[in-house]
Amino acid sequence: MTTETQPRVRHCPFGHLEALEFDPLLRQLRKEEPVIRISMPHGRGWAWLVTRYDDVRTVVTDHRFSRAAGIGRDLPRMTPEPIAQAEAVNLMDPPGHTRLRRLVAQGFTAPQTERMTPKIRAVVARLLDDIRAAGPPADFARLFAARLPLTTICEIMAIPEADQQRIRELVVTLMSTDAGPGPTREAKAALRAYFLELSAQRRARPGDDLISTLALARDGAELLGVTELAVMSMVLTISGHDTSTYQLSNIVYTLLTHPEQLALLRARPSLLEPAIEELLRFIPFRHGVGIARIATEDLELGGVTIRAGDAVHVSYLAANRDPDVFQNPEALDFQRHRPATHMTFGHGTHYCAGASLARAELRISLEALLAGFPGLRLAVPPEEVPWHTGSIWRYPERLPIAW
Repeated sequence: MTTETQPRVRHCPFGHLEALEFDPLLRQLRKEEPVIRISMPHGRGWAWLVTRYDDVRTVVTDHRFSRAAGIGRDLPRMTPEPIAQAEAVNLMDPPGHTRLRRLVAQGFTAPQTERMTPKIRAVVARLLDDIRAAGPPADFARLFAARLPLTTICEIMAIPEADQQRIRELVVTLMSTDAGPGPTREAKAALRAYFLELSAQRRARPGDDLISTLALARDGAELLGVTELAVMSMVLTISGHDTSTYQLSNIVYTLLTHPEQLALLRARPSLLEPAIEELLRFIPFRHGVGIARIATEDLELGGVTIRAGDAVHVSYLAANRDPDVFQNPEALDFQRHRPATHMTFGHGTHYCAGASLARAELRISLEALLAGFPGLRLAVPPEEVPWHTGSIWRYPERLPIAW
């Protein structure tokens, strides 16, 4: 009589690291076990983790891996409560996903993004004036990074100023890794209720804001339903201010701790756009992984058999440092030769709908910051910058700058 050997499962807490140190566990797994079973701090059982660029690209573009199939399952994850709403576009598969993305794309066309640019410039100018008034030194994280994305997305979506701090608090709770399931569940429900009410108001009385644009968007006779509009507005508000908030501080910290690249950028302003893409590739902006997919049939990936029903996570962070794709990936290089496409905004079906807006915010912010603050530098030694813990995001709690 034989007994079946239990498969090895690697527990991956993806804990808090120093500053923006790249997770050595991800590097090790990509090199030694690029497709491996893992468990995480929350959720039941195990999931596959995929870390090599080409394998990640396969998972996120192959229709045999489904996000919708994971709805209702307590899958391994970083947070006590799943972040995404069940009806959200980031849990949909085609053809429902395709329909919704076609409608949402009408709010993020090149002309629409161009229309948003003056509002972004105005907010950036106002916040940089506040930095000048406060310092030097001044806390870039508090005075700029924590305010620009939230203010911008709320202005673009016409969310009343009186509601903005509450929205911020709810989003922070939802992204927490240690707030507990009760508070995160309540935060998710409160955000949903808020955007249901706001979306119903904009459907009845549309203005010139982004929610109204989405409310009026048509694909033939198709409109977004009120719940679809509310959930999409919630997703865009969360992703439109949360990730950008932390990336702004991360990018400025990275620039100021890589003086040779900062000097190159000052000497050659035309490098700004490739520099932003390289910074987005290089910075490990989060802990762990995001939303799992479910294999809908048996298949081979990276020499491993994945069975129908298995959960599969991908690591965009590991893919962004894959040496088979990016030459010398551990280096920050604004003149990288023929760079491959990074995956910081995702890839394939679930590529970030607001990526163009995020890029515009980063470009406008860095242009104005570098032009208006000659001699920009950290006001404290790098080792004295305090780093956030307790959520999926990695960023400086405070970032004192001088000029």
